Amino acid sequence: MQITLLAISCIALAIWLYMAVARGTFWRLREFDDDTAKHESPCAWPPVVAVIPARNEAATIAQTLASLLNQNYAGDFSVVLVDDHSEDATAQIAQQAARELNAESRVNICTAPALPPGWTGKLWALNEGISQATPAAPTYYWFTDADSVHAADTLRRLVSRAERDHLDLASLMVLLQAKTFPERALIPAFLFFFLKLYPPRWIASPKARTAGAAGGCILLRSEALQRIGGFAAIRHEVIDDCALASAVKRSGGRLWMGLTRAGISLRAYTTFREIRDLIARTAFTQLRYSPLLLLSTLAAMFLTYLAPVVLLFGQPSAPRILGACAWLLMSLLYLPTISFYGLFPAWAATLPLSAFFYTYATCLSAVRYYLGRGAQWKGRTQAHRSR
Repeated sequence: MQITLLAISCIALAIWLYMAVARGTFWRLREFDDDTAKHESPCAWPPVVAVIPARNEAATIAQTLASLLNQNYAGDFSVVLVDDHSEDATAQIAQQAARELNAESRVNICTAPALPPGWTGKLWALNEGISQATPAAPTYYWFTDADSVHAADTLRRLVSRAERDHLDLASLMVLLQAKTFPERALIPAFLFFFLKLYPPRWIASPKARTAGAAGGCILLRSEALQRIGGFAAIRHEVIDDCALASAVKRSGGRLWMGLTRAGISLRAYTTFREIRDLIARTAFTQLRYSPLLLLSTLAAMFLTYLAPVVLLFGQPSAPRILGACAWLLMSLLYLPTISFYGLFPAWAATLPLSAFFYTYATCLSAVRYYLGRGAQWKGRTQAHRSR
């Protein structure tokens, strides 16, 4: 038993040493914090069309649309909003918001056609948005969620970076809210886990296979979208942002992903159940619906996040010391994310509890998939079990 505990403690500490030095320094958020970066203006500002897929977003669509129409972008810029069969007044509120801003000529509000088999709702809505935007012949498309607001200089920053670095896709992860207790306990961990899976340094490297993006704010070169065959190439993908980034990178495109506090998600999570459902929507999809990968993930989550804490209650001193060192290193690597959200540093020590919750939500994701309720989003089941 002592040998087993010692082996587990050594593995846990080794994992966190690897995280610290060999995982693309994903935990050093300052390296890809776009709010502190310098942006040089290009010689000319290329035309851009923003595309917003919106389904039942009456509560936020006016703020989102206003933040886009108030962009201080010097080039041609217009907005296509695709109403994805909303059951509320999303389209009407958007029309009213455009009218109040005297920007009706810059906004095209349309309705997505009936969802065909094999497509997820968001990608079908984006595909319709591209069709509506084609006459404008934009150099870039700017895809944004209907519950996100952006600072007035966001588009300038994205285009400046894309033009300077010859990027095909540039993405910003907007700030998720961390105001309620459930949000403070779990949302920073959501960012930490995402960056661990998709280290921004690896995303930007042409030599690395890692490709990722944040769907709430993506600037995509129109030529890159044509090169991959349009959204039809990824029409069935549930994790559509990372699927898009992967397709672009495989085609030879260059990517970049960063963080911003200037862009904010308006979606609030007031209960643990809401965050659980957020995680469960795509967790098993991330594992490619594989039971083997699920079991491997559960074992990895235990060794990485839970074992260091469990070892503290054992009798042998060596495993306790190694477990404490692993927990300390874990907390230190998590601390920049906690600081990014402006939370008290002591929250960094709670990552094992957050990991336990995410593990539970991942198991729930698998259960829902096998019950035929996978990847549920606004009344749609988007991950159907193969028969």
